[in-house]
Amino acid sequence: MKISSSIIKVGTRGSRLAVAQTELALAALRKVHPRAEFQVMTIKTTGDIDRRPLFTMDEKGIFEKEVNEAVKNGEVDFAVHSLKDIPSDLSDELIVACIPRRAKPNDVLVNEKGQKLKELAAGSIVGTSSLRRAVQLMKQRPDISVKPIRGNVETRVKKVIGGEFDAVVLAEAGLTRLGMKDVIVERFSVRDFVPAPGQGAIAIVCRRNDEKTIKMLRGIEDAKSRAEVTAERALIEKVEGGCRFPLGAVAVTKQDGRITLYASVFSADGSKNIKASKTDSAKNAEKLGKSIATLLIKKGAQEMAEGWRKAVEEWNKKA
Repeated sequence: MKISSSIIKVGTRGSRLAVAQTELALAALRKVHPRAEFQVMTIKTTGDIDRRPLFTMDEKGIFEKEVNEAVKNGEVDFAVHSLKDIPSDLSDELIVACIPRRAKPNDVLVNEKGQKLKELAAGSIVGTSSLRRAVQLMKQRPDISVKPIRGNVETRVKKVIGGEFDAVVLAEAGLTRLGMKDVIVERFSVRDFVPAPGQGAIAIVCRRNDEKTIKMLRGIEDAKSRAEVTAERALIEKVEGGCRFPLGAVAVTKQDGRITLYASVFSADGSKNIKASKTDSAKNAEKLGKSIATLLIKKGAQEMAEGWRKAVEEWNKKA
């Protein structure tokens, strides 16, 4: 496919990580379309302006809404996002046209003393912006203090270096893309510390009727990554998790090309943990996600969600 010489406008948030992810996607596109010219346009979002902890916001798409509006309005041709920032009910006018090769979805621990989670002293303060991470931390180490933390990746790491927190849990993909992999002390297994659905994946969104751009973007599509995140998003869409309900899910591609989807849901006090897993063909990814969601619901996942309302209010007081 030949690309015209006209400049292709690309929308993204202005954070260092968002720009880094956009440049990764564009580097891949330039290899496939060396004559294409891209212009990156940074757009401020609600999540950039509102500095409250994420779990306190009962609004979808706080990191993508304004960027995707620019796509819809024709101000930019496509937008690059972290997939987990995109709500499952994306506008009908838009399409996730491309999922490039996914980075590792694992969560990791960062601290100044090189201590793993089990080595942290009792009473250590560990920061996270995620209820999912918080409850898994408290389950594994009930003797530590888990507190909300906001700010971009670099800010959170600086808060550990400055002694405000003893450790922080972040996504490995973000640190790697920022060239900060050396601060990682421990990588958690996706089975023991289940990531957020879509973690580590980049999504490229464009207008559904823009066939030319869709065709271009498909040149860097990764089929394995697409199948994995399709399963994870189908799961969360049916369970209707959201930021206020800690649901972990990760799909792993096996050597035979089939995928196994692991999911984990916790009660507010961490005492109950519902787990489910199932393997199916990659072509049945959406069906697999919905099947695991049905299993979780049958085991009482949605009843657990009710208990989180009060817990969120209590944790909000710590923020």
